[in-house]
Amino acid sequence: MPPITKELTVGQVAERAGVAISALHFYERQGLIHSRRTTGNQRRYRRDTLRRVSFIRISQRVGIPLARIRQALDQLPENRTPTRADWAAVSAQWRDELDARITQLIRLRDDLTGCIGCGCLSLDTCVLSNPEDELAATGPGPRRLMVDPFKDED
Repeated sequence: MPPITKELTVGQVAERAGVAISALHFYERQGLIHSRRTTGNQRRYRRDTLRRVSFIRISQRVGIPLARIRQALDQLPENRTPTRADWAAVSAQWRDELDARITQLIRLRDDLTGCIGCGCLSLDTCVLSNPEDELAATGPGPRRLMVDPFKDED
């Protein structure tokens, strides 16, 4: 077994994190991860980049915008591996937003269960019906399905 090195190549990070090399390049262009260049102009990543990439992927999966992910990662130390407390502080900031997303998804699931594909044509009781666009005054989007609109911080 080869010795553990302090730095990883782009291919090693991609393989270990389960992402394409192009995704790592994108994350780097977005300021989400950082590398240094060797004299041969090859990227080298610190080992804690694996945790950052995992954090990015999980955050994206639950719908956190990249701008918010970058804000969170900017709070983490660059000169050391983030501690459990560092990660807890970052994730605590998203708790309310994630709870709202969960509520939104549950409501969407429950309201659409009897609606999708039913063809009932019962617009008087349909949660999606908006006769005469009466909800336009309350704002954009599917007003009856929204819990709290999320602020777009991108």
